[in-house]
Amino acid sequence: MNSRNDTLWQAILTVSTILENNTIPYTIEGAAALFVQNMDLNDITSVDFSIQWDLFDNAYDLFQPYETTDIIKHKGQNQNQFYFKIEGIRVNMACYFNHVVAADPYRVTVEASGIRLWVMSPDYYLEHFTNEDNKVKAIKTYLRHLQEKNTEQNEEAWNQETYDAWLKRFGTPQEAAAKIKENPEGRLSSIYHHLGSLSDRKVINLLGSHGSKAVAMALLGAKAAVVDLSAENAKYASELAQAAGVDLRYIVSDVLKLPDEELTGEYGLVLMELGILHYFVDLEPLADVVQKLLQQGGRLILQDFHPVSTKLITSSGKKHKVIGNYFDKSIEVRDVAYSKHLSGDHGLLKKVYLRKWTLGEIVTAFAKAGLMIKKLEESPNTKRHDIGIPKTFILVAEKIN
Repeated sequence: MNSRNDTLWQAILTVSTILENNTIPYTIEGAAALFVQNMDLNDITSVDFSIQWDLFDNAYDLFQPYETTDIIKHKGQNQNQFYFKIEGIRVNMACYFNHVVAADPYRVTVEASGIRLWVMSPDYYLEHFTNEDNKVKAIKTYLRHLQEKNTEQNEEAWNQETYDAWLKRFGTPQEAAAKIKENPEGRLSSIYHHLGSLSDRKVINLLGSHGSKAVAMALLGAKAAVVDLSAENAKYASELAQAAGVDLRYIVSDVLKLPDEELTGEYGLVLMELGILHYFVDLEPLADVVQKLLQQGGRLILQDFHPVSTKLITSSGKKHKVIGNYFDKSIEVRDVAYSKHLSGDHGLLKKVYLRKWTLGEIVTAFAKAGLMIKKLEESPNTKRHDIGIPKTFILVAEKIN
């Protein structure tokens, strides 16, 4: 870190510590907020703080030793502000009347130098600024690199004993294939009535894992393909397809790095289901891949766990607690999903990184990619004690351009 960045850090940490120690809610905004979150922005000469409006006078008194300016009132903008300098770094302090800082859904916390810092989430700038803005460019670059890191980590995780996990979960590929052949429609369960005719239809299951859904569609006449980054998943799926007597094209690849020759708009159906979206730190590149895979009028069917259940509610038997934050935009570190099917000590299994999305974020991402939303179906929990709590949703969309 260069000396200018050191000075910037010191200004940020000094001001944040003073506000935190005096229980004044704040949010670091603008370029400095992205700098704190490890995004590369050059020539940052000031730091913007938004502080709780009814504690603004308290904050003004606290920073008098830094030779603050007078309070500047912007009546038309419902805003007051003052500023001062720390070793050449200008610090702007502002409040917005009747704005409760701690309740801002874009406000997130990060750890830096052992101190908790409250910052404006990158999502705010992605949603409110254009792609030409330097902050948006820096965010997109950061997310791309983070996705690559996460994918690399996920690839390692999903190539650790995955084949053995599926043996424990489903039995041998021959045993699993026999069950699917008995009732392929049943294996497709809740998504089946959205599929339409599969006869000679090109379908592709993104992050299709062990291939059960793709094999079921192939048994119903589809020309099925799977994209997944796990070679162990591919091994199980290939043996499953062979045992079922169907052709299955398995592409071992990061979905976001499919070569151009795959993105030719030839598929009538793209399927993603159950525990997929949280592997992506930015949904826009994924939605773009889906759009490029689909032919005109082709359909996306996305089934996933409902955000109300995954982000908001914690359940234990008959008890339900609303302890989560539906609007939380952080990335979580979790055990790889198949670890529960393994026995013994597997403490060396790689962790995976997850971002949980709201329903609005999901719908918006695919709509912005040029897909027309045809249906959003929300399904309830079927357990007696979970009545009234949504469990899953199905998004059906079609390519329109």
